[in-house]
Amino acid sequence: MATNPYILDGKALAATFHGYLRAKSNEVAAKLGRPPGLGVILVGDNPASRTYVANKEKTAIACGLHTADHKLAAAARFDEVQEAINDFNAREDIDGILLQLPLPGSLDSKKLIPMIRPDKDADGLHPFNQGLLMSGSGGIKPCTPLGTMYLLDMAMAGGCASIEQLPAADLSGLRAIVVGRSILVGKPVGMLLLERNATVTYAHSKTPELPQRCAEADILVAAVGRAELVRKEWIKPGAIVLDVGINRTADGKLVGDVAFAEGCERARAITPVPGGVGPMTVAMLIRNTVQCCVDRHGLAIRI
Repeated sequence: MATNPYILDGKALAATFHGYLRAKSNEVAAKLGRPPGLGVILVGDNPASRTYVANKEKTAIACGLHTADHKLAAAARFDEVQEAINDFNAREDIDGILLQLPLPGSLDSKKLIPMIRPDKDADGLHPFNQGLLMSGSGGIKPCTPLGTMYLLDMAMAGGCASIEQLPAADLSGLRAIVVGRSILVGKPVGMLLLERNATVTYAHSKTPELPQRCAEADILVAAVGRAELVRKEWIKPGAIVLDVGINRTADGKLVGDVAFAEGCERARAITPVPGGVGPMTVAMLIRNTVQCCVDRHGLAIRI
């Protein structure tokens, strides 16, 4: 069943968010006397991490934020990273903190992330904010799952004229499957889908009859980190496919967890890789930083 799917352009949606967040940053600066501030901690010289951090800081500045960074050597000790976190925790001009992952060597992110103040947790990974998400009590949401949900909203609405006019889709009666169970994406995106009244199934490498389970879903989120795992027969005709994976093949090509060309034959809407969820992850980091600033200072600004 060939279709002409709606390609969910994450770059375009992120660009719309950038303009929206620039306006919100200006509102903050007018009330607070300074813009929201993002503090970035980069440990090591991993080329991909360096590129990601440079892109995030460039985007933050373009959205009107102030940025600061701590760049540490790959051999940095645990206490040196902790000191960088504590510095940003204490600084009044820093509202959101990003500890760029993955960390090199023996540094344990599970021990370092809880050291970030929950009200400055721009990535939404602190156990306190994860607990708020689990209980449905608000808090800062993880960036990639949040960006994925906005792309789903765009798919359901058939477009996005402005952020203010993009409705939060009611997913009542729809089946969603999340392939992947990481704390970064799989688990939290499932919680966000549940908040919208979807009936959610979590699946993973141990799930029996995985292709058949996926083919029952109206919404398929692929977040497992295996290149082109999801094939055409895994996709229900007319489903919305949200591909969170990004994998580099042997010939250097970037592909998602979904075989994109095959997915286009079945899906009603689908995210490309690259250019889908990735740009939205960066936009959500900026959004969360502005949200942290507004919440910390009790500003009457809706984000």
